[in-house]
Amino acid sequence: MGHITDLICGWIWSPVLVILCLITGLYFSFGLRFVQIRRLRTMVRLLFSSDKSDKSGVTSFQAFAMALSGRVGTGNIMGVATAIGFGGPGAIVWMWIVAFFGASTAFAESTLAQVFKDEHEGQFRGGPAYYIEKGLHSKVFATVFAIAAVIGLGVLSPPIQSNGIATSFHNTFGVEKWIVGAILAVLLALIIIGGVKRIAKIAEIVTPFMAIGYITLSIVILIANASEVPAAFSNMIRSAFGFNEAFAGIMGWTISMGVKRGLYSNEAGQGSGAIVSASANVSHPVKQGLVQAFSVYIDTLMVCTATAVMILACQTYNVIDPQGGIIFRSPIAELGEPDVSYTTSAVATLTGNYAAGIVISIALLFFAFTTVLAYYYNSETNISYLFCKSKHEHLVINIFRAVIIIMMFLGTVIEASTIWNLADIGVGMMAWINIIAILLLSPIVFRCLRSYEKQEKEGKEPVFDPNDLNIKNADFWKHKK
Repeated sequence: MGHITDLICGWIWSPVLVILCLITGLYFSFGLRFVQIRRLRTMVRLLFSSDKSDKSGVTSFQAFAMALSGRVGTGNIMGVATAIGFGGPGAIVWMWIVAFFGASTAFAESTLAQVFKDEHEGQFRGGPAYYIEKGLHSKVFATVFAIAAVIGLGVLSPPIQSNGIATSFHNTFGVEKWIVGAILAVLLALIIIGGVKRIAKIAEIVTPFMAIGYITLSIVILIANASEVPAAFSNMIRSAFGFNEAFAGIMGWTISMGVKRGLYSNEAGQGSGAIVSASANVSHPVKQGLVQAFSVYIDTLMVCTATAVMILACQTYNVIDPQGGIIFRSPIAELGEPDVSYTTSAVATLTGNYAAGIVISIALLFFAFTTVLAYYYNSETNISYLFCKSKHEHLVINIFRAVIIIMMFLGTVIEASTIWNLADIGVGMMAWINIIAILLLSPIVFRCLRSYEKQEKEGKEPVFDPNDLNIKNADFWKHKK
C-alpha cells in the first residue's frame, strides 16, 4: 500500500505542480498589483462586516473562521515537523514564500467563488466546481473537480487529522487510539447533523481562541529560548537557498517540502478555501477575497512559523535525507522520523514532558477537529453541486456523513505515513484542476478588483453588478439586484 501511494503521490506532486503553484502566485500578485500588501488594512476591517439586511448565508467572519479552521490543522504542528524533518530548516522559508504569493491566489479563487455562487435551500453554495461550469462552460471539468474534492477532502484528508489527535492522546495519556477514534466519530456526528450554521457558529468561537492561544504559547517558549531565536531564523534563511553546507545537498527536497506542506497547510490554490468563501453574505465578491487572503497569512506566517521557530530554537528535530540517512540529529532529545514529537519536545523544554504532551494533545484536538468540520462542509457543498437536481441529494449527503465519520475513526488505526500520502494525493488532485481554472478565469478577477477600487475612490460602498463588468452566468447577483 505504501509503495503504491508513494508512486501516485510522486506523479501528482511532480516538479511541474510545484513550479505551477509558485508561478500562479506570482502571476496573480503582479496582475493584482500585490493586493495582499496594498489592502492589508482593508482585510482586517472587512473581517467584521456583513450584510445584515439579508439573513441568508453566514457573516464574513464566520466564513473566515470556517476557512481558517480548514487551514489551521495538523499541518501546522505535524506538517511543519515533516517539512523540517525531510526538507531541513529552509523548507519553512519556502512555506513563507508560498503563503505570501499564495495570498493573491486565495484572493482570486475566493473572489471567483463569490461571483459564481448559487443559493440552494437557504444556503450559499459555490467554489471551483461552480465557477468552472459557469465561467469556463465545462460541466465535465467541474464534475471532475467536485468528485476530486469529495474524495480528497471528505475521504482522504480526515484520517490524517484524527491520526494526529489519537497519536498524541495515546502517547500522553496512554488511551488506546481506537477509543479516541470512537469519541471523535461521535462528536463529529453530533455537529455535522446541525448543518452549516452550527459548523459556522463553532468555528467562529473555537478557531480564533485556538490560534491566539497557540501563538501565545509559542511566544512564551521563544522568550525562554531567546538566545537561540536569531540562530534559528538565520538557519532557516541560509538553508532555504543552499548556503548552509549541511543541508545544501537536499536543496530540491527543501523547496518541494516547503511548497507541498505550505499548500497543504494554507490551501491557497487548492480550492477548498474558495468553497467556504462562497457561503459569506457580502455586497461585492472582492470583500470575501480580501478576507480569505488574510487567513493565509494567519495560517502560515503566524501559526506555522510559531511551530517552526519553537522546534528550531529548541533544536528538537532531525533532518533525514532522501536515502534515509540523518543529516542533523537533535542534540537534546531522542527523536525518530518527523511527527508530533518534534513539537511536543520543544514545548517540553519549558514545561516538562507530561505537561507538554497535554498542551499539544489539546492543541491538536482543537486544530484537527475544526479542520475536519471544514472538510465536511466543503465536501457537502460539492455533493450538493453533483446532486442538486436529483431527488436523492439528501440521501447521498447522509451516506457521505456516515463515510466521513467512519474515515475519522479509521484514521486513528492506519499507519501515519500512508495517511500523509493519501492526503497529499487528494490535495494535489484538487490543486491541479483549480489552478488551471483560476488562471483561465483571471481576467474576471482583475475586473472585479478594478470595479471594487473604483467605487471606493468615488466614495461609494462597493456593490457588484455582473452586467457592468460583462460577466455572464453570475445568476445569483442578477437575481439579488
